[in-house]
Amino acid sequence: MTRRAHGAWQAALALLLLHALLTLHNRWPTVWPALAPGISLELVLAVSALALWIGWRGRAPATRGLRWLAGITTFVVVAHYLDSTAAALLGRPLNLYWDAPHALSVLRISGIGPGRVALAGLLFVLLLVLLYALVHRCWRWLGSALAQSRALRVGVPVTGVVLAAVFLMHGVAGQDTRFVFARPTTPALARQLELFAAAQVPGGAALTPSPDFARHTLAGLHGADVLLLFSESYGACTLDVPAQARALAPAREALAQQIQASGRGVVSARLVSPTFGGSSWLAHAAVLAGVDTRDPGDYERLLASQRPSLVQHFRQHGWRTVNWMAGLQKPWPEGSFWEFDRYADADSVGYRGLAWGHWRVPDQAALALLQAQELAAPLAQRPPRFTVMATLASHMPFVPLPPLMPDLAHAGDAQAYTAQQLDSALQVPGTSRRDSGTQAYLDSLRYTFAWLGAYLQNEAPPQLVTVLVGDHQPWAVVSGSDASWEVPVHIISRDEALLDRLVAHGFVRGLVPPPEVQARPMHELTPLLLDVFDAPMAPAAE
Repeated sequence: MTRRAHGAWQAALALLLLHALLTLHNRWPTVWPALAPGISLELVLAVSALALWIGWRGRAPATRGLRWLAGITTFVVVAHYLDSTAAALLGRPLNLYWDAPHALSVLRISGIGPGRVALAGLLFVLLLVLLYALVHRCWRWLGSALAQSRALRVGVPVTGVVLAAVFLMHGVAGQDTRFVFARPTTPALARQLELFAAAQVPGGAALTPSPDFARHTLAGLHGADVLLLFSESYGACTLDVPAQARALAPAREALAQQIQASGRGVVSARLVSPTFGGSSWLAHAAVLAGVDTRDPGDYERLLASQRPSLVQHFRQHGWRTVNWMAGLQKPWPEGSFWEFDRYADADSVGYRGLAWGHWRVPDQAALALLQAQELAAPLAQRPPRFTVMATLASHMPFVPLPPLMPDLAHAGDAQAYTAQQLDSALQVPGTSRRDSGTQAYLDSLRYTFAWLGAYLQNEAPPQLVTVLVGDHQPWAVVSGSDASWEVPVHIISRDEALLDRLVAHGFVRGLVPPPEVQARPMHELTPLLLDVFDAPMAPAAE
């Protein structure tokens, strides 16, 4: 084989390898890559630009230039693959600037030990080095082939111009000219650079207006306790995916019966969460402050502002405000923004029993401790409470799942759970199941419905108003490909007048808001609550 023929084979192999890397995408619902059909227009244009540069300079590019080209290509390949993987698993685009700091936390929650995390990090670095070496070799081969062949230096740019014209003709006269092209990779890179640049701008975009807290009172609550309960990963997939809806129907019916047996009613609606698959704090802030937090930067801007919130609103009207966050296991300085009268985390809720997985404190035990410490005394003997609590069991990986304790009042005792129960729970697979953890997810919600129903029927203060909000959909391998960002919201109370006002605002009776119910953005729930918690207007005099 001649030297020129050998170079041609190397160039062809280099093109195939680079094309395969630039068209990799995620094979839903796994982390494994798959090849996408179609032509990578970006690769064609890059090779065309290289051919023109060589034709102008009359020689192959210098080593430094090839290194830069290989580095940029490697970054684009990795960014594109991570972006497609995030979309497949989390159901939302990747935001490297905001997501990267939480990567280690996700690994810890998943139960991956430090040794395996270190090994995974080492393998990832090794993979990057190998990928860079492969990409660099491919560009060397292409540069050498283009330098040796004038026909290639002319033919490649001409091909690039033709393909670019075909791409740009898309939509002309109603014609689809892009079916022959693979999904572009550069938009993912451009989006990451745009997100990074936006995060560096002091002040950034303005927050959406806050609700008019000053115009409202809480007279419509008549001094009742309010429990704002964020149900982790409780998404509309449990209503809209037929298999999930059927599987949870008995547990929902049991909860409805317990609500009725407690003398309460329930109304429900749908909200559009500002997040999907994670970043629960965005949902919490949207409800507490009543501002749009879809952009993580808006959350940061909110914490740096002087915006009012439900916490301040309740405290100003005589409620004691409590943040009951048994899932927090490290300092939370940003929590000072909310100005709760009491902040309780995993170390201060008073739980002394066995640690259940990463989260340590079972939801039922956390609620029992809240009841004993803040809600047990009659309302006549204490100020009403406004309490914010987040559940943990339905957080990925959904295991280990604690058993339901028959005696709710003692669920927080040191001896409430046994080592045998924990050992049994640890044997149940979570997100590692072949069904991607869907069964474990549904089991966790059955557990949530069961302890909440038992609490409302047997332990809750008679006048308690419970606002149960799903913070976001579960990750996409459970909720499904292209799932909506909708979540349920249920409000449970003995105050029929309060429930009637909610129905007037679009809520429906029961625990199953149908798809026809218009889903409002989550931050719009806050002004709605201000309206229904206010004193009802007196009828106009005739």
